[in-house]
Amino acid sequence: MGWLTNVLIENKAFENERLELTDKNSLYFLGPNLTLRNCTVVLKVSARNLIIIGAQFTDCTFEVKQELKNHQQWLKASLKGCRFKGRLSGCDFGHWPEYGNEPEYKLGAIEDCDFSEARLDGCRIMGCDPRTLTFPKWPCFTILDPVGRASELSRVKWPGRFGRVVVENLHKRPSATRSLTEYAPTIARQFETTPEEIKAVIEQFDFIVY
Repeated sequence: MGWLTNVLIENKAFENERLELTDKNSLYFLGPNLTLRNCTVVLKVSARNLIIIGAQFTDCTFEVKQELKNHQQWLKASLKGCRFKGRLSGCDFGHWPEYGNEPEYKLGAIEDCDFSEARLDGCRIMGCDPRTLTFPKWPCFTILDPVGRASELSRVKWPGRFGRVVVENLHKRPSATRSLTEYAPTIARQFETTPEEIKAVIEQFDFIVY
């Protein structure tokens, strides 16, 4: 792998623009002091090529063209009224200043965002109210307040190994965890069950969105 070109998008305000962050040989820095409103942001790079430093996104659309995996940089972004399309796995959104030492983690926020056209796989909302958000439908499912509901969830029998590996450890998640969205086909593959068996259990709970 050769040298990456630094692309600094900082100290600017964009409105009604289209930003294409798609060059595999570039390292994209969004912020500091970056405001985007009514913009379309096209992402086709891996998590390590996308660095967010306290950017503010309002009414923006994110088109994720390549699965974005384990990207915690959203915790340094303020997201309001945004729409996400595409596949995201292992990503955290919201307000979780304890996650890292950088001061930008204090700026993290999410509200009124729409994930209905996204596929979320093991993604969390931290420190913000998930009830303002629109989550993707089945085969995704979202557990609201997973830490607070952990004991209730562990009282039922779950298929495969999902219960003892995931559900029985929900109480160990960070206290800032407000929701957890899973993708049933991934869960089924990892924990020796089927999406149908999972759905039969989650239908019992009114705090699981699917």
